[in-house]
Amino acid sequence: MAPSNKVAIRIRDAKPTMTRVERAVAEYVEPRLDRVKAMSIKQLAQSSKTSEASVLRFCKTLGYQGYRDFILSLSAALGSDKNEEENRRYTDIRPGDDLSTIIENVSFNNRRSIEESLSVLDKEQMARAVMLLCASPRVDWYGLGASGIVCEDAQQKFMRINKRCQAFVDGHSIQTAAALLGTEDVAVLVSNSGTTSEILDALDLVHAAGAKSIAMTRYSKSPLARGADVVLRISTPEVTFRSGAMGSRIAMLNLVDILFSGVASVQYDTIKEYLERTHDALSSRHRE
Repeated sequence: MAPSNKVAIRIRDAKPTMTRVERAVAEYVEPRLDRVKAMSIKQLAQSSKTSEASVLRFCKTLGYQGYRDFILSLSAALGSDKNEEENRRYTDIRPGDDLSTIIENVSFNNRRSIEESLSVLDKEQMARAVMLLCASPRVDWYGLGASGIVCEDAQQKFMRINKRCQAFVDGHSIQTAAALLGTEDVAVLVSNSGTTSEILDALDLVHAAGAKSIAMTRYSKSPLARGADVVLRISTPEVTFRSGAMGSRIAMLNLVDILFSGVASVQYDTIKEYLERTHDALSSRHRE
C-alpha cells in the first residue's frame, strides 16, 4: 500500500474519537493533503480556524511526535508513486451494477481492508497475543453478529492443534463463560466498534476473574481497546449499506489466520502431530 494511504487511514480512523477542535483540523486537512504539506503550523491553525496547540494535539492523536514529524511523513507519502489501484476508493452496494462490476468491487474492498489493517497493526501487540495464546490452557472468543463468525472460525482453527478453545456468540453464554475464566486463561474479545455493551460487560468479568484479554477492534481509543491487555487493530472503510461488516470480517479473519499460524509456528514440534491427525481424519471422510 502506498504511504499516502497510510496517512489518510490514520486521519480517517482517528476522527470518531477526536475532540471537536481536533476534528476541525482533520476536516480541513483531509481534502487538502497536497496544500497542507507546505504549511507551517501557524498557517494550518489559521486556515482551520483552530490554534497551534490544537494542531499539535491533532498530530499526536494520529501517533506523530509533533507537527514536523507529521509534515515529513505526509511529504514522503505524497512523493511516492501512485497507480490506479491505489487511487481507487471503496465502493458501496449500488443498484444496477452488473455482476462483473460487483465481483471486481467486492474483491477490491476485501483486499484493501486487509492491506489497510496491516498498515495499522502493531507487530509487538501481535507478538504478545501469540505468546498469551501459547501459554494459556484455555482460550475463549467472544463476539456478536459478524464478529461471532470470526470467533467460530478461530475455534475451528485452534481445535486442529488441540487447543482448548471455544467461541461464544450470544450475550448470555459470553457472560457465563467470562465469569468462569481462570487466572491463566485468555479471552479474545471481538468488536469492530469497541463499544458493544455485551463485550464490554464481558471485559469487566474477564478482569474480575484475573484472566488476560485480547481486543480485536477498529478504534484504538474505544472502551474495549483502552481496557484490554493487548489490542489488535483493523482498519475498514466508512460505507453506508455495508456498515463495515464485510470489510471488518475479512480483516479480522486475516488476523485470526495470523494468530493461528503464529501459535502453530512457535509450538510446531508439539502440535504437528495434531495437524497430521486432523488432516488424516478429514481426508478419510472426503474419500467416502
